[in-house]
Amino acid sequence: MALEITLGTALAGVGAGVAIGFAAFGSAFGQGIAAASSVGAIAQDGDMFARSLIFTVFMETQAIYGFLIAVLLMVFSGLMGGGAGLSTGAGIIAVGAGLAIGFAAFGSALGQGIAAASSVGAIVEDNDMFARGLIFTVLMETQAIYGFLIAILLMVFGGIIS
Repeated sequence: MALEITLGTALAGVGAGVAIGFAAFGSAFGQGIAAASSVGAIAQDGDMFARSLIFTVFMETQAIYGFLIAVLLMVFSGLMGGGAGLSTGAGIIAVGAGLAIGFAAFGSALGQGIAAASSVGAIVEDNDMFARGLIFTVLMETQAIYGFLIAILLMVFGGIIS
């Protein structure tokens, strides 16, 4: 027998897709920007590999935030079995939660990728720029954390997570 899916549960599925889709897209885009700069830096100085890799990995956290929200939406909406499903109102809130983390993570990862790429270039010129470059690169993480927290708050106070 097929699982009967309510409109609210279907909307939670949309929210889950938006959460991971936008977060992963931004993460990959940001990592691509940082990796492109890293390849050039390594070509100039072979010792730059480890430092460049550090700057390229930062953007992965945004995809992780989106993934966590997507999994929470699928588990608590009944998409992964059990549960009666969500009301339409809760489903709309689920879409809002997905949008909150998806867009926040997307923008955060792009900004972080640009800052990371610039930092890698600066380190090739001046090795003392490593710590300062890390600080500037990490600053954009804050926006993704805001989106993650709002997504969690929407799910808790919207009755999705009880």
